[in-house]
Amino acid sequence: MQKTIEVVYEKGVFKPLEPVEIPDGTKIPIKITKSDKLKKYRGILGEVDEKLLKEFELEANDIR
Repeated sequence: MQKTIEVVYEKGVFKPLEPVEIPDGTKIPIKITKSDKLKKYRGILGEVDEKLLKEFELEANDIR
């Protein structure tokens, strides 16, 4: 099975932003890519931190 999920990296740990059904201790390969999607929002909303912009992006993806 192959699935792409969003994660946040905090204090040396990747944390999924959605539920995943993987048993604890399972080793899986990951591919790290940096999203440039947030750049298009900078300046439009004034001074907004990246975490809030990420929430906007996730909500926008849910609407589609």
